Amino acid sequence: MPVKKQLIMICATLVLTAITAKAQNASPDPSTAIKNAVKAMGDVKSIRYSGSGRWGVVGMSWNPTSPWHYTVLNSYTRTIDYATGSSREDTTRNQENPPVLGGEAPYVDEIVEGHEVVGKYAWNQPVNSHPTLPPDVSQPAPAAVEERNLQIILTPHGFLKAALENHATAKSATEGNENATVLTFTTGKYKIVGTLNSKSILTKIDTWMDNPVLGDMLVETKFLDYKDFNGVKFPMHIVQEQGGSMTLDLNVKDVQPNAANATLRVPENVLKAAVRPETAKSEKMAEGVWFIHGGHNSVLVEFKDFLAVVDAPVDEARSLAVLAEVKRLVPDKPVKYVINTHHHFDHSGGLRTYVAEGATVITHENNKPYYETVWKYPHTIAPDRLSEHPREPTFITFKNKYVLTDGTRNLEVHLDFGDMHDQFLSFAWLPKEKILIEADDFSGWYITPLSLAMWNNLYGNLQRLGIEPETVAPLHGDPTTMAIWLKTLRDSIDQITDFKEF
Repeated sequence: MPVKKQLIMICATLVLTAITAKAQNASPDPSTAIKNAVKAMGDVKSIRYSGSGRWGVVGMSWNPTSPWHYTVLNSYTRTIDYATGSSREDTTRNQENPPVLGGEAPYVDEIVEGHEVVGKYAWNQPVNSHPTLPPDVSQPAPAAVEERNLQIILTPHGFLKAALENHATAKSATEGNENATVLTFTTGKYKIVGTLNSKSILTKIDTWMDNPVLGDMLVETKFLDYKDFNGVKFPMHIVQEQGGSMTLDLNVKDVQPNAANATLRVPENVLKAAVRPETAKSEKMAEGVWFIHGGHNSVLVEFKDFLAVVDAPVDEARSLAVLAEVKRLVPDKPVKYVINTHHHFDHSGGLRTYVAEGATVITHENNKPYYETVWKYPHTIAPDRLSEHPREPTFITFKNKYVLTDGTRNLEVHLDFGDMHDQFLSFAWLPKEKILIEADDFSGWYITPLSLAMWNNLYGNLQRLGIEPETVAPLHGDPTTMAIWLKTLRDSIDQITDFKEF
């Protein structure tokens, strides 16, 4: 072959290779990618799917490094109407026996409830829950609206609809050894990232939610083992992780595309319910000691030159309300210390607010490394005071006991040995006032074998330490006398025949 002809062929080959490479590296058209996915997975107006598996709860683990505590999900049914933004999630779940250490609801043997949302309205429909409510009562849950609407998008067909509506971008990627397409869009304050495999099937969705402890918390949902239901493909295994640990592991057994009766009616009391501002109401228990009510309670203890608060529950809004009440009660003294009973997020979600105020955190030595790590995570979705005005936290840690004193008043903090709810759960004791301040072991009159075992363990710790309270200040529930508490404990042990099983 003449040299000139060879050069022409080589050049043509190089040009073709370059064009092919450019085409392979070019971003896919998002509309085409979504259209192909809808064609591959089918389109639905509504869907109902059911199954069983496991249910984990964020922030509830036996110790700071263990996975979220889970309960057995005996039954799960979810019905979604995409046109109206309507979703109902019905669950029945219970503790394993013996129970998994740690727990979000240790006082109920079986939890049966519904979680509903329609647009800007959310509510719960409890049948047997903690706390117990009548089965025909709809409980408004305005704080859950955002997440429940987000969870509609975090379903396979919900994602495709939202990707189209919110003008998703697309880029090429790889999944294993295969080509994949990544669709990304933003809705409200949420960035949503979904992966389509080479067959245009959705395999994973990532997003990020604000969490008072973990900051911009990763939420990863995986879809496995798709099966065809009359032209609609749906995963038979769904796994969601929040903050790196399982919150839902669902084995799907039945799927009904375009399900009948998918649209929910918002109950009248939910329509009328208003979002209530966070409030903190105080009750004087002794001279210089106040119980601060709020569902998740705190206790204020006044010392000669400073103040200490026992527990910083839930989130910044709750802590700011408590701090406002603290400053109203004792305006001329600083909150120098906050005592953290345990790491569960409903009891530690407000700690960052106290750190921002300059308070020192008193906690078990095994909690400190966890807080030092997670408090460095970014809080860009909903910045809190500590993220806006960073400062290094200061800690006082203990192994078994710590005594906070000014020479005139003592506040003791003790490890609750043997607790099944949290490995490093601690309680506070005011010896002069004979007031016991405790979290979660005694939280009202929800009598089950598991709650009795926890009550009994706490009582054993009190006997071991020679502590004889006159008053119990529970961080859930209302203060009571030790005499009433002991009578309830003893009577209940006699009533529950399978107590020894735990």
